[in-house]
Amino acid sequence: MIEVHRIPCGNGNCYILEEKGNAVLVDTGKIEYQQKIEKQIRSFPVKLIVLTHAHFDHCQNAAYFSKLFQAPIAMHRNDIGLIHNQMKEQLSAKTILGKVVLNMSLASFQKIGKKSPMDFTPTIFLKNGDSLERYGIGAKIIGLSGHTKGSIGIDCGEAGILVGDALMNLFYPTISMLYEDKVQMQQSAEKIAKMGTVPIYFGHGKSVPNRNWVKRVKY
Repeated sequence: MIEVHRIPCGNGNCYILEEKGNAVLVDTGKIEYQQKIEKQIRSFPVKLIVLTHAHFDHCQNAAYFSKLFQAPIAMHRNDIGLIHNQMKEQLSAKTILGKVVLNMSLASFQKIGKKSPMDFTPTIFLKNGDSLERYGIGAKIIGLSGHTKGSIGIDCGEAGILVGDALMNLFYPTISMLYEDKVQMQQSAEKIAKMGTVPIYFGHGKSVPNRNWVKRVKY
């Protein structure tokens, strides 16, 4: 069975998926948490880095850890444009808390573009249904578009589901507060809800059991 190791870094998370002596790093966090993350993951035999989407708080250390582990970077092709332009996709929010998070995120996106542009090149492009068996992890990719065009998650079976920012637990467990496409975001949340009562591992916040997500917020 896959073991899911959560690595908190600020208000975000990275994860190590471990199975039978193999490991995959999921998301790489912000640059200010690089040393903290490295300290917790260095002992794992990381063979692949998977990015759930291309917002900087999930992938700012991608190049660094790719070089450290000599591991390729994988993501969905539809998020490529965000690597060099975090403002490429327009995000929206409806709730009060969502608008607060949105304003903070947009300010960070602009700062990253001017002062700390990301520089990494994915060499593997993942899509819904792809397997990580080649890297020793019995998990599958789930397409979870909505937060971004190329958002993905990872189905680890009974071990749980890594959902990136398709769902969030910043203040309370909910459907994503920010979205590029509201309809697709809701469809992704409904897809997750149908996958059984397993742990949900968020890009932001502690894990909770799976549930019906769409009805928790009125849009």
